[in-house]
Amino acid sequence: MSDLKAKFEEAVNFIQTAEGDTKPSNELKLEFYALYKQATEGDVNGKRPGMMDFVGRAKYDAWEKVKGMSADDAMQKYIDRLGALKG
Repeated sequence: MSDLKAKFEEAVNFIQTAEGDTKPSNELKLEFYALYKQATEGDVNGKRPGMMDFVGRAKYDAWEKVKGMSADDAMQKYIDRLGALKG
């Protein structure tokens, strides 16, 4: 496993278990979600969820914003974003 992938998995684990002051806002959660999906699955695919699926639509839109980013770049940005959150 590459060093980047190991750091990425550590960052993902931190975000999934974050509590209290380190817990990200909903806006940050969407950013982390989009970067995670881009790093693990690539570009967004499928149809955009309907108007009444607010959560699904927000997730789709966030993921679409990082379309074209490489998996390594998405992993690095995820790690960097967490570093900024931790301060």
